[in-house]
Amino acid sequence: MKTIHPVEAIQQVTKGNILSPKGYKAAGVHAGLRYSKKDIGIILSDNPAACAAVYTQSIVQAAPLDVTRESIASEQKLQGIVVNSACANACTGDQGLKDAYEMRSYAAVQFGLAEHLFAVASTGVIGEYLQMDKIKKGIAMLEPASSGEAAENFEKAILTTDTVTKNCGYEAVIGGKVITMGGAAKGSGMIHPNMATMLGFITTDAAIESEDLQLALSTVTDITFNQITVDGDTSTNDMVIVLANGQAGNEKLSPAHPDWKIFLELLRKTSENLAKQIARDGEGATKLVEVNVQGMKTKGDAQAMAKTIIGSSLVKSAVFGSDANWGRVIAAMGRSGLTFNPDKVSISFGDINVLNKGIPVDFSEEEAKAYLEKKNIVIHVGLQEGEEKGTAWGCDLTYDYVKINASYRS
Repeated sequence: MKTIHPVEAIQQVTKGNILSPKGYKAAGVHAGLRYSKKDIGIILSDNPAACAAVYTQSIVQAAPLDVTRESIASEQKLQGIVVNSACANACTGDQGLKDAYEMRSYAAVQFGLAEHLFAVASTGVIGEYLQMDKIKKGIAMLEPASSGEAAENFEKAILTTDTVTKNCGYEAVIGGKVITMGGAAKGSGMIHPNMATMLGFITTDAAIESEDLQLALSTVTDITFNQITVDGDTSTNDMVIVLANGQAGNEKLSPAHPDWKIFLELLRKTSENLAKQIARDGEGATKLVEVNVQGMKTKGDAQAMAKTIIGSSLVKSAVFGSDANWGRVIAAMGRSGLTFNPDKVSISFGDINVLNKGIPVDFSEEEAKAYLEKKNIVIHVGLQEGEEKGTAWGCDLTYDYVKINASYRS
């Protein structure tokens, strides 16, 4: 029997979203937290689901993270996630924690579930208290459904400065059953996570224990969500939650399962897709930038180098100006804290080689400029320190980024 490579086993779902897997509903409404846009959303599983989560590594963490951690720790199961935009409920002290608990409690009562089966998430302005009258009003208005419109309403309800919604879906045959996975995310600025992204939600109908799902998410996060950057700032509210309700009817997945690698690839593709959408929608961004680093001693070194390059304001500015200034790239590499021989470094913008083993290449500025004017840019960096490679994603740095963030609260 021919062995199927995990990558070949995955198929993208047309118009995939958080409701692509079996047994989920969602909704999003306008409750008045924002001027006119939707601002309260919910995801519900038909049954308690295995769950996993990763959170910001910032020392400053918002109240909803504490409440969600407590919910997951109770029985390692979740059935619902309620989310608000406009207010982060961060740096709000005891009152903020009380409000997050009340938000969870009200949602649980509204949908007839135990409190510990609900997670809560918030995004928006730091240092402002939740308007609990509007939070309750919004939760009471929610009517979860399994339609494409319901998924889109949820996606819109979680946005802040995002210009577009972010979603995807994939499927694969695992253990003779079709396993589907879908995702939704928000994030546009304050993106330089050390665990995940601003907010990400992934659903699957796979059967898997929470402990194994957590292992999978932690593994995948390091090479997807943790490899994007927009502006070098980590949020107080970063969180990704995965729900797995088992409705596909497969034999429970674990690292010992022969198709474990296919499940990991399913989660990796979903996470990478969402991560790249976030990077592409960076505040004021006009281009998605990918940095590929090859030839480092360890995977961690390669990933760190790639993220250092993509996080450089000078590299991002050069890309915005369509300037093939490879000096910005090697300068960023030099302050990465990683050891390498500059005389062995090669750099290319797309297929245009500009530095070859430490020696400048006579390249066409016109061709390089034309390439850098595209919407998707790839920077290749080759070293000769080892065999490992790493990839990171980001965006260009534009005038609009400053304009958006100079007036964020107004």
